[in-house]
Amino acid sequence: MTTASPSSSAQAAREALAVRLQHLRKDAGLTGKALSARCGWHPAKTTRIQKGMAAPSDADIRAWCAACGADDQADDLIATARAVDSMYMEWRRLHKDGMRKVQEDWYALHEQTLHCRVYVSSLPPGFLQTPAFATALMEQITRFQGTPNDVAEAVAARVARSRFLYEGGHRYVVLLEESVLRYRTAGPEVMRGQLRHLLDVMPLASVSLGVIPFTAQRTVWPLEAFYVHDDTTAVVETLTAEIKVTQPREVTDYVRAFAGLAEMAVYGDAARALIRAAIDALE
Repeated sequence: MTTASPSSSAQAAREALAVRLQHLRKDAGLTGKALSARCGWHPAKTTRIQKGMAAPSDADIRAWCAACGADDQADDLIATARAVDSMYMEWRRLHKDGMRKVQEDWYALHEQTLHCRVYVSSLPPGFLQTPAFATALMEQITRFQGTPNDVAEAVAARVARSRFLYEGGHRYVVLLEESVLRYRTAGPEVMRGQLRHLLDVMPLASVSLGVIPFTAQRTVWPLEAFYVHDDTTAVVETLTAEIKVTQPREVTDYVRAFAGLAEMAVYGDAARALIRAAIDALE
C-alpha cells in the first residue's frame, strides 16, 4: 500500500490555477511575451506562473486578468489562489505570532467535524492531551521554531477541544502507535498523568482508541500524524508544515491507510494493558 506525498494536493491545486491563467491568456489571443509586456514584467515570470512554479500575488492576478480583458474573473481567481496558499502552511508562518491562533482554528475545525479519524505515531492528539503534557510539548516547539511564547494561552485553547468528547455528537476514532506511549516527551510525572488520562477517556462513547503494538506485523508502515475530517479533508502534520489534503482521491488514500492501520491495532483490555505497561515502565 502506498499513499501520495501529502504536499501533492497543494501542488495539484497550484497547477490547476496555473492552467486557468494560461487559458485566459490563450482565450485573449496573447503569447506569453505579449502578456508579460502588458503586465510590465519579465517573460520568465509568466512562464513560472503558468507552470505552477511560482504563486501569483493578488496584484499579479489582477494585472493578468486586465491584460486579458477578463477583470471580472480576478476576484474568483484571487480567492482560489488564497485557498491554494492555505493548503500548505509552514509552522513558522502559522506560529509567527505564537501558537494560540492555530489552536483556535483547530477548535473551529473540530467543532464542525462529526467523524474524525486520527492516527499518531509520536504524540497523543491534542484533544487527548493533559494541560501539563501540552505545556511541555508546546514549550519544546516554541524553542525549536524560535516563535513568540504564548504557551499558556495556546494550551488553554488546545485543551478546550476536549469538550467535543462530551458534547455535540462528535465521534473520534484514534489509533496510536505504541511508541506514543513510550516516548518520554515530558518528565515521568507528566507522562504518567498523560497515560492515565488515555485510560480515563477510553470508556467514553465518543472515543474508540486503539494501540498498534511494536510486535504487530506491519501491512502499513508508520506514517506522519494525520486527521481525516468527515471523509472530506485530511490534515497531515510534518516537521515543518501543516498540509490540508482535499482532493477526493488523496483523502481516499488516507482513509485506506487508516483502515489498514486499524487492522493492526488492539483495543479494549489489550490496549489498556499496553498503556499500563508504559506507566509501569516509568516507575
